[in-house]
Amino acid sequence: MGYCEWASSSSMMQRYHDQEWGVPVHDDQRMFEHLCMESLQCGLSWALVLKRREVFRACFANFDFDAMAAFDEGDVERILATDGMLRSRRKVEALINNARRYQEVRREFGSFCNYLWAFTDGRTLVYEGHPQGNVPASNQLSERIARDLKRRGFTYVGGVTVYSHLQACGLINDHACDCPRFEEINRKHPVTFVGATSTGSAR
Repeated sequence: MGYCEWASSSSMMQRYHDQEWGVPVHDDQRMFEHLCMESLQCGLSWALVLKRREVFRACFANFDFDAMAAFDEGDVERILATDGMLRSRRKVEALINNARRYQEVRREFGSFCNYLWAFTDGRTLVYEGHPQGNVPASNQLSERIARDLKRRGFTYVGGVTVYSHLQACGLINDHACDCPRFEEINRKHPVTFVGATSTGSAR
C-alpha cells in the first residue's frame, strides 16, 4: 500500500505525515501552533520549518497564544537574536499580532476551533479528485476563510497558507487514496465528500 509521495523525503517528514498531518484538530493550542507554523513557512520549504520547530517553540512560549499576545518589542528582539530562528521581523510581528487576534476570535466564538470548523459544518471535507492527486495550492474555501481572517486583522494568512492549514488540521483530507491514512481518517472522523469547487458550509 502506498503513501503520500512527499512523506518519503525524510524520516522527519514521514513522522509528521503519519502522526499529525490531516488529523482533525479540536484543541485551540494545537490549532494555533499549526497556524503559526504555516505562516512561518511563507516563501520557505515545509521541511525547513519542521526542522526548526523546537526553536520556534522556544521562541514563542510553546505557541501559547495568551503569552504571545503579551509580547513586546523586547521579545521581538529576543526572538530575532535566537540561534536558528528565521530573521524575519515581519513574520515575528505577524505571529504576535495573530495571537491577539486569536484571543478576539476565542472571545467571540468560545474557541478558535468553533470558529474554523463552522466553515465545514464540523466535518472533514474530501474533495472530488484530490485523493487522486489533483490537489490545488488553494481553493474557494481557503480563500473565503483567508478573507475573513484578514478582515479580523490577521496577517500572513493568504489563501495558500490557509489551505495548508486546513490540510494539516484535518478540515480537508488530502491524503492520497492509496495512503493508509486516507481511509483511517475517514473512518474515525465525520467526513463529507464534496465537489471540487465546494466552498464549505453556508456560514
